[in-house]
Amino acid sequence: MTRAKFSATFFRLALGCAVLLAPRLFAGDKLESRLKDIATIEGVRDNPLVGYGIVVGLKGTGDSQQTVFSMQTLANIMQRMGLQVSPTTIKANNVAAVFVTATLPPFAHPGTHIDVTVSSTGDAKSLGGGLLLLTSLAGGDGQVYAVAQGALTLGGYSAGAAGNTVSVNHPTVARVPSGAIVERETSVDLNKLRRLAFELRDPDFTTARDIAAAINKEFGRDVAKVIDGREVEILRGEVAETPIPALLARIENLTVAVASRAKVIVNERTGTVVMGKDVKISGVSIMHGALSIEVSTEYQVSQPNALSQGKTEVIPQATLKAKDNAAKRLDLPGGATVEDFVRGLQAIGATARDIVAILQAIKEAGGLQAELEIL
Repeated sequence: MTRAKFSATFFRLALGCAVLLAPRLFAGDKLESRLKDIATIEGVRDNPLVGYGIVVGLKGTGDSQQTVFSMQTLANIMQRMGLQVSPTTIKANNVAAVFVTATLPPFAHPGTHIDVTVSSTGDAKSLGGGLLLLTSLAGGDGQVYAVAQGALTLGGYSAGAAGNTVSVNHPTVARVPSGAIVERETSVDLNKLRRLAFELRDPDFTTARDIAAAINKEFGRDVAKVIDGREVEILRGEVAETPIPALLARIENLTVAVASRAKVIVNERTGTVVMGKDVKISGVSIMHGALSIEVSTEYQVSQPNALSQGKTEVIPQATLKAKDNAAKRLDLPGGATVEDFVRGLQAIGATARDIVAILQAIKEAGGLQAELEIL
């Protein structure tokens, strides 16, 4: 018998909240944050690196012989070491071809150690216990900026025998802590920057204005100006006597009140709904019902009469049941808060998929005074 029932089974609701660390952190309804936490310096950024390598030392969990490129890579490495081996004759399942990725931080000098992530590219079952051989890591310009090598650490495992396997997390992705060494100078010379500006991670004109005001108050004169909702420029001529590192250290610890937008985030795949404290709902009336459809199939055997020429057949008998529950009503007054909305949804027994549909309907009706983002 097979059954299919349409129902939402999982719902988690996370409300916007804040932990009171100290009274000075709050200015009205806004949370004060340090400038270093909400903005970055223009021109000072990370750079992604990528490389292709091979992991050895696996316990029979590496790539199979059908993964041609891993065998070819192993043959090339052995050839550079003076051994002539044909890739077609190699039968080794303790090696795996991998892509190696890393992030080159700003102000990285030759000799700086960075972490790398190793990901299998073939059909390896697990990278547990493996060792990454020397791998060059290049940037978007094709230049090699670091080299990586080292033992792998996994956050999971895979084991099994006789066709039965147990896998925890992702055993084909591993990390090598401090496994790469920077070989090329990439640090930014702050004194050569043509302009000094802070870029907000979340653009907002109110926050940009407050940042410029806080900087000007710190120096007692106008040394900062707002370019747009994302950028605040520091006038170099007004602070020419201060070294750039000392200037940035003085500015980045200033605190400003962050003005966040009212926003609702919905992840339908996981059933998660996150709503900020500033979300407001206009007066709406919600009618919510549930339609449950159940399909069941039973298989019956049809037996022919004695001495007949008939055949024994299996005949499926399908039954369809549909149940439409009475709609439940939820009335929200104008200016309803998140707490009122959540309490009302819980009262009518709304599920994850119901929440998504209700929020979209309220938004279309103009009742949700916030940005709705569906992940």
